[in-house]
Amino acid sequence: MRGRWQAAPLTPVFSRLCWHSGRGAERRSKGAALRPCMAEQKRDYYEVLGVQKGAAEAEIKKAYRKLAKENHPDLHPDDKAAEARFKEINEAYEVLSDSGKRSRYDQFGFAGVDPNYGGGGFGGGFDGGFDFGDLGDIFGSFFGGGFGGGTRTRSGPQRGESLRTRLTITFEEAAFGCEKDVSLDRVEECGECHGSGAAPGTSPETCSNCGGTGQVQQRRQTPMGVFATTSACPRCGGRGKIISSPCKSCGGTGQVRQRKTLKVTIPAGIDNGQIVSLRGQGNAGKSGGPAGDLQIVITVQPHPLFTREGNNVYCDAPITFTQAALGGELEIPTIDGKVKYDIPEGTQTGATFRLRGKGIPNVSGRGRGDQFVTVNIETPRNLNREQKEALRKFSESLKEKNYEEKKGFFNKKTKK
Repeated sequence: MRGRWQAAPLTPVFSRLCWHSGRGAERRSKGAALRPCMAEQKRDYYEVLGVQKGAAEAEIKKAYRKLAKENHPDLHPDDKAAEARFKEINEAYEVLSDSGKRSRYDQFGFAGVDPNYGGGGFGGGFDGGFDFGDLGDIFGSFFGGGFGGGTRTRSGPQRGESLRTRLTITFEEAAFGCEKDVSLDRVEECGECHGSGAAPGTSPETCSNCGGTGQVQQRRQTPMGVFATTSACPRCGGRGKIISSPCKSCGGTGQVRQRKTLKVTIPAGIDNGQIVSLRGQGNAGKSGGPAGDLQIVITVQPHPLFTREGNNVYCDAPITFTQAALGGELEIPTIDGKVKYDIPEGTQTGATFRLRGKGIPNVSGRGRGDQFVTVNIETPRNLNREQKEALRKFSESLKEKNYEEKKGFFNKKTKK
């Protein structure tokens, strides 16, 4: 059976097409009004957004942003169900975000806001327009550009950009903390105009094109209804203000770049690659917004003697053959200075000893790590004739029992 698609009256959001058979179409007289589709069953707007009827404006807006982001068609391509939910969410928010429409909806239901619903309407009707300004806020950065009208420029207070720099300190400074001077270039509020951008004695004027909002709205008729798109005002660049006499010091920007030196406290126990963050020490904000932060990445210079793993310190200590055989007192260097330590007789090369509490302080301020010392026996060099002879006699006097490891090595059975 042949037929054709026929446009049906639009609800505030949904545009529908009705299928009519060719035979039914032929029975209509020329110029007759198109037959409306049966009204679709619509969910309560509060139910759509998942809020109570008495919900505050901020709660409604929060719910809308969350649902609109989750169901946006760009995230669900070719998903008709997601597209329908997205339209339903926008329809609900378009009504509940407008105090007048919300009041009529609360009193009369859908008939209070949709003249096509229930065969009635109200003066002025419902134009089916949508303001996608809130969607621009949500998806502007998410999709890499403006939504529904290009990139938007905020005219309100804006937080300044955070900065990052590097600071190199010694091993000991990292262990015990220190104070350092950090110099950097950052954007600060102009001292001449105090951030207004206008020359002294003058002040910025409100943009007549956008009324100081920094944004302009354009309405466009589409098959789905009237869409409103919001973009930055071309006259004021989205600032909402026009500066006729710019400040000479900053050129009208209200900000200047200056060299700044800050005194920074480095906490004890900080490690290589960790970051010290200074709140409010980044670039100045705009239009009264707060300054960004300064992040200082710490680089710790390697030590010629010590290495670090976590809060523990490691080092190697050479000892003589006599010290290893007879034992004795050693002077061991630590980050606190030299300490004395008694090694037992018969100490073998590679033996490791632990000095408790001689490691790095915990950066949280609780406790310290340990120091681990590995001893290595140094074989004497450049012996004279008498020393060599004495060593041979000493070696001849030793028995197999004096070399436990050697005895065990040669007594091991090898696998064929």
